[in-house]
Amino acid sequence: MAALLDIKGLNAWYGESHVLHGLDMTIHDGETVTILGRNGVGKTTTLRTITGIIRSRKGQIRFDGKDMLSVPLHRTAHHGIGYVPEERGIFSSLNVLENLMLPPVVGKNGMSVEDIFELFPNLHERRHSPGTRLSGGEQQMLAIARILRTGVRMLLLDEPTEGLAPVIVQRIGEVLKKLKERGLTVLLVEQNFRFASRVADRFYLMDHGQVVSEFPVGELPDRMDTLHHVLGV
Repeated sequence: MAALLDIKGLNAWYGESHVLHGLDMTIHDGETVTILGRNGVGKTTTLRTITGIIRSRKGQIRFDGKDMLSVPLHRTAHHGIGYVPEERGIFSSLNVLENLMLPPVVGKNGMSVEDIFELFPNLHERRHSPGTRLSGGEQQMLAIARILRTGVRMLLLDEPTEGLAPVIVQRIGEVLKKLKERGLTVLLVEQNFRFASRVADRFYLMDHGQVVSEFPVGELPDRMDTLHHVLGV
């Protein structure tokens, strides 16, 4: 598989706080990769730095061969990267369909509304419901669906299962598997490595703003001692 996202020596700062310390990471086209780590080690910062939300950054971020450090934030999606933040960003004054139709289509492989409703039947049932009346799971589905309609090539997901009921977590896992079948590349931040083990091809383990380990899903059983030590689970 070709490298779709290539990160080398990435450093990032919040003001004077140095958060990422020479991060190296490569994501191949069509992969689902999970970043594991405790709170505060730089997982969300990594996603925000890739997208350009954090502008105080140095190093290399190349996506499909393009230098992303020179790309302004509002053009990131046009280059094929979509971001679903942990807070989801659902507009409470808009209904499901209006939220879904809000972002522009920026790629040629955007899913139709019909395809999205087939993938997320709950959203079809709630299509006229305002954002304020959606459950946490429905908001997460809508946040993912909204990005899928745009046609990006790579989806960045920040803690998509946080606080959700097990049945919804299972549903999101099924959706990620279907997206992989469609060829979408996914970079996932997740503390629940049991969930991640069902959807990920590879893992990056982060600590103190750096990658401390990288391994395929097949090695997960042999890495459990390390995961327990680093993650505290």
